[in-house]
Amino acid sequence: MKKIKITLDINDKPFEVFAAPNNTLLEVLRDELDLTGSKESCGEGVCGSCTVQMDGRPVRSCLTLALEARGCKIKTVEGLADGDELSDLQESFIDHGAVQCGFCTPGMLMSADALLKENPEPDEKTIRKALAGNICRCTGYAKIVEAVAHAGNPREHCPDCKTKE
Repeated sequence: MKKIKITLDINDKPFEVFAAPNNTLLEVLRDELDLTGSKESCGEGVCGSCTVQMDGRPVRSCLTLALEARGCKIKTVEGLADGDELSDLQESFIDHGAVQCGFCTPGMLMSADALLKENPEPDEKTIRKALAGNICRCTGYAKIVEAVAHAGNPREHCPDCKTKE
């Protein structure tokens, strides 16, 4: 199948790649650009491990064709940190023990980040709804929900924790 040269805006940087019409965004991210944070688990859009943001909204990169991503702003888990400094959300996941095996974590982070951009102080029900499409096989989700709530409003959800001023 003939590949097409496309430009993708990923983590605020332009990338030129050659992609076949049937290449998924996940394949291009991992195989062509070595952005391996997004994981393939189910390959059917059910588990959420491959979640990235496209124009600020969470999408399953295993179901999104790379050609569909042209002209969109793509954000991957690699784009959450500022250089070597983790985002508050990433720090909260670590501080609250929300990272188990780590396989689902990139997708969870991308869904949670999109939620917090839209609603900086979500309640538990809202957090659970936003993460409903992300499956974790290691935990009961309580620590993940706690980490997202803390990242949104640290003083209310975890008054004894250190917070970035």
